[in-house]
Amino acid sequence: MLPTDEPLSHLGPSLLLLLQLQLLLAPASAFFPNIWSLLAAPGSITHQDLTEEAALNVTLQLFLEQPPPGRPPLRLEDFLGRTLLADNLFAAYFGPGSPSRRFRAALGEVSRANAAQDFLPTSRNDPDLHFDAERLGQGRARLVGALGETVVAARALDHSLARQRLGAALHALQDFYSHSNWVELGEQQPHPHLLWPRQGLRNLAQVDDPTCSDCDEWSCPGNLLGFTLLTSGYFGTHPSKPPGKCSHGGHFDQSSSQPPRGGINKDSTSPGFSPHHMLHLQAANLALLASIQAFSLLRSRLGDRGFSRLLDITPASSLSFVLDTTGSMGEEINAAKIQARHIVEQRRGGPMEPTHYVLVPFHDPGFGPVFTTSDPDSFWQQLNEIHALGGGDEPEMCLSALELALQHTPPLSDIFVFTDASPKDAFLTNRVESLTQERRCRVTFLLTEDPSRVQGRPRREVLSPLRFEPYEAVALASGGEVIFTKDQYIQDVAAIVGDSVADLVTLPLEPPVVVPERPLVFSVDGLLQRVTVRIHGEVSSFWIRNPAGVSQGQEEGEGPLGHTRRFGQFWMVRMNDPLQTGTWEIQVTAKGTPRVRVQAQTSLDFLFHFGIPMEDGPHPGLYPLTQPVAGLQTQLLVEVTGLGSRGNPGDPLPHFSHVVLRGVPHGAELGRVPLEPMGPRERGLLAASLPPTLLSTAGPFSLELIGQDGVGQGLHRVAPQPCAVVPVLLELSGPPGFLAPGTEAPLSLRIASFSGPQDLDLRTSVNPSFALTSNLSRVRLEQNESAWGCLWLKVPDTAASDSVVMVTVTAMDREASTVPPTHTFLRLLVRGPTPQDQLPAPVHSTDPVLTTTSPAFHLSTLVTPGRAGGGLVGNPWWGTVGAVLLLLGLASW
Repeated sequence: MLPTDEPLSHLGPSLLLLLQLQLLLAPASAFFPNIWSLLAAPGSITHQDLTEEAALNVTLQLFLEQPPPGRPPLRLEDFLGRTLLADNLFAAYFGPGSPSRRFRAALGEVSRANAAQDFLPTSRNDPDLHFDAERLGQGRARLVGALGETVVAARALDHSLARQRLGAALHALQDFYSHSNWVELGEQQPHPHLLWPRQGLRNLAQVDDPTCSDCDEWSCPGNLLGFTLLTSGYFGTHPSKPPGKCSHGGHFDQSSSQPPRGGINKDSTSPGFSPHHMLHLQAANLALLASIQAFSLLRSRLGDRGFSRLLDITPASSLSFVLDTTGSMGEEINAAKIQARHIVEQRRGGPMEPTHYVLVPFHDPGFGPVFTTSDPDSFWQQLNEIHALGGGDEPEMCLSALELALQHTPPLSDIFVFTDASPKDAFLTNRVESLTQERRCRVTFLLTEDPSRVQGRPRREVLSPLRFEPYEAVALASGGEVIFTKDQYIQDVAAIVGDSVADLVTLPLEPPVVVPERPLVFSVDGLLQRVTVRIHGEVSSFWIRNPAGVSQGQEEGEGPLGHTRRFGQFWMVRMNDPLQTGTWEIQVTAKGTPRVRVQAQTSLDFLFHFGIPMEDGPHPGLYPLTQPVAGLQTQLLVEVTGLGSRGNPGDPLPHFSHVVLRGVPHGAELGRVPLEPMGPRERGLLAASLPPTLLSTAGPFSLELIGQDGVGQGLHRVAPQPCAVVPVLLELSGPPGFLAPGTEAPLSLRIASFSGPQDLDLRTSVNPSFALTSNLSRVRLEQNESAWGCLWLKVPDTAASDSVVMVTVTAMDREASTVPPTHTFLRLLVRGPTPQDQLPAPVHSTDPVLTTTSPAFHLSTLVTPGRAGGGLVGNPWWGTVGAVLLLLGLASW
């Protein structure tokens, strides 16, 4: 044991330092799915807590071992005695104000995939995925397989799929310590062979070994028989419990009413859910240690750069271009090249260097292939080889190319489309809109075609003046915009690409669109910097006025408030820092409807998702949704990022009190919903119940977060993309693991209605075009009725290894053409039959080996479970009494 008063500066990277905390918990659940589970058992340690705390620990380990370029190295002692928060980690490593939004979103993806194992019909009752029913060997094989699949998907740069598989793996790993008797056997460290396939699990109870005695109480502390074999409880009726075997236990376990009654799960400290509730804390601590081991293994296998991409451990965005390559696009392609080169050169080696690059060309009749890389030089080389050749007639396959880009672009990214033509594939509009919202990506169209122009490139037919409306619809759904300009201005207008990669937020305007003789109003708070106002359209004049009454007109050059530049019908005003806080106004006089957008740089932002409370089963929690579903009680979960970026470190934390819901695009207020904190304020977790009136509202709506900073000044943030209530719930799930060339994969579809009768056509599509058959093409549902269908995806022998397959199912109302369709998307990965890649590589004699007795290999810090944001010494939600420094060996694959 290290003395607690010994300096820590001498500890090198060959040492794994684990800080283990003693905790005091109120009666609660432990391995319930997510933070919503705390309503059923307050104060619990959930799968979400364990997952995100383990990720924070290994991220801190990475930061300690890899000093930031140009900044002083981090010191472990600076994090002792403090709550470990993602925002603080990013500020310490990348610099004050560095946004942790993408990192926290990636952790959210992993955590929701973890929680979904308790809800999805293909996983919730599978004993192999939860270490139930003494299927310990099978569970270990599935666990190790899921970790191997995580590695393969991450190396294929499909990080969303990698996070899904990682969440599934962590769920099983954590369940082992709650569902088995490892803790009851007196073990103080994680199982030494659970993550490594080279050694089998030993001392397993056999089918004829009795393991439990009868217990007719909720609490069963002594029901395990005196033996040293490893066992786990049976749950439900499949498989049935043999005589003498232990049950999982709890209210909802049917097997626990059959002798021997009771159970052994440690999922909570509530006896109604967990007969071994008294061992909840020990199980949670071991599950956290094991989760840190799993993250460390992934870091070893992927390398620091690959691991950072897996969890988006960067404040930077990706760079994603969709380029029209027809003959008239020379200026636009050059503009894209100039911006890309500028971004690569200016940000290389710095914290804002993009970590992912995507390029999709298109023309007519073709589009693609997609090019993805994490190497800026490879991206630049590929982009430099694109030239404007051939074609020239309008329209083009723009939306097909954009759909392909969305499938390969990381969430929370900006995608830029350069074209001068309308879409030939406008039928894809609704599907692309839904995909932008599922991926939370913002799409900006840079068009060098005036919608009213009748002269220009050759056309096969007379085209409608409304031909660009699909672009407008996609931009609106994604929170992006359509910018019309001319060839001579495209290079200057394209500068917005660099601004967007800098991770700007859009400020809400009131009203959101220009109304004659009425100024647009927006609020500036002390946490905003680099505010930019963009105006484009047939503008005759405009002015901007600050709270002190100082105004600036449309004249180019430096003004009293900022610097104005004009490129044809596009104005850009960069406001001078620091800005006066308060209410600002913009007045625009123009022909038609000009577009106005105000953006700023800030780390104070928010993430959100929706969910359905699941309170009538063994694992209460929140089933995550991309969009709310009509007729379902729906919760809004908000996660505020950048709370630590307040102007004065001594000021109180910002506080958000409610959400304003507005119709899009005209801004009519639909309601105000109060926000309730979930846990300590520094974690920034808030929840709200959506009103039933909203859940029956047609059309998109926006979310605006309203609050105050630490000194009482107003705060106003808006979600980047609008939301919409979908009429039905669609669930699409596939087989575990990967697709293999030359095989047929079964998929499962569920469709449910909760708001009234639905008469629906179901359509399916696959990208790339693999054969897909379905036994369900039309369904009629009454209220609260579900239907199930099966799909079969045939993977050709020629399918490329490491290629992404996107399966889409669309439900369309047969009678109401005004009801937008509902889409669900399933990502799958093709992998050749190479078994050695499906599992972690064997550990050779020269490799580090996991041990609980030998010196350790890496430096890390274990802190108490809390959530994406919380949990070192002093976290009041967990309660802490002192800390002990321990040494523990850690191995890599």
